[in-house]
Amino acid sequence: MPVYDFYSKRKKQQEQAAQPDVYKYDSIPEPLRIQIIHIWNTAIGPWREGSYRYRDLPPNTVWTAIHDALCREFGVLRLARGDTPFIRCCTFLLEESNIDNVLSLIEASFNMIDNVCSKLPYDQKSDAGVSQDSGDAIDELNTRFREHRVGYQYAHGTIIRIDSQYIHNQVVLPAISLLQQPGFEGASQEFWDAHRHYRERNNKEAISNALKAFESTMKSICLLMNWDFPGNATARPLIDICIAEGLIPKPLQGHFGSLRATLENGLPTISNRLARHGQGQETVAVPEHYAAYALHLAAANIVFLVEAHMAIKR
Repeated sequence: MPVYDFYSKRKKQQEQAAQPDVYKYDSIPEPLRIQIIHIWNTAIGPWREGSYRYRDLPPNTVWTAIHDALCREFGVLRLARGDTPFIRCCTFLLEESNIDNVLSLIEASFNMIDNVCSKLPYDQKSDAGVSQDSGDAIDELNTRFREHRVGYQYAHGTIIRIDSQYIHNQVVLPAISLLQQPGFEGASQEFWDAHRHYRERNNKEAISNALKAFESTMKSICLLMNWDFPGNATARPLIDICIAEGLIPKPLQGHFGSLRATLENGLPTISNRLARHGQGQETVAVPEHYAAYALHLAAANIVFLVEAHMAIKR
């Protein structure tokens, strides 16, 4: 479905043009919530009333699955008031104040759009009133997030948090895409876990998983290239192996002289000092910007390593 460029939107964009690239994370405005319901209506379809045959067909089965999965997760019998799962999901989206719960509903619903509704045969989509394909629905959701300057995005089945649209587009998304290749499944899962913890403000866990993803990326490359490495190898010996095996070509090692220090002393140091080691008697509070830095540093390192690996394979 098109995202229309009305006058009111153009004026708002002009007013925001001089403002810094700043996102909010603790509120989801009502217009955005309503826009998401519009996407649900065109990409899933509303609840179908009036005929027994609709009971076991989409969109009724989809809305029942979304509603029941979240009820089980939240430990409640119903998400909100309403006669049908669809109405309860809409009411919950409009009225719920806990942002993490709202994002969980959005994530669950777009997972269904992405993985279930997209695979429905044409006749079932037509019967359900589906007029928007899954890719377009996801693109519209992410566009709406950006328009309202809400710092989240749906990608590859998960709602992730973003801090800078430029860093997200140029560093984080390429890392996510590169880790979708066969052989990097472990690193991909750890990178997603890091983003999930970051979104939930579990900053220590976010940093720890960011380092795990970085280390797993190097282990995956070693396995794919048949390079020997200790099973319990951490970042430093893995970096040594990658350099010794020519992941960075020898003629360029002089140019990349500072790379080794950056890799060794950047992400591993943050993780070891703030996330991995025991905190003793005093609770160690990890600032949010440390976790953001660790995620972005891990993403940049992963992009570099995987692209260097791909260059060797050519």
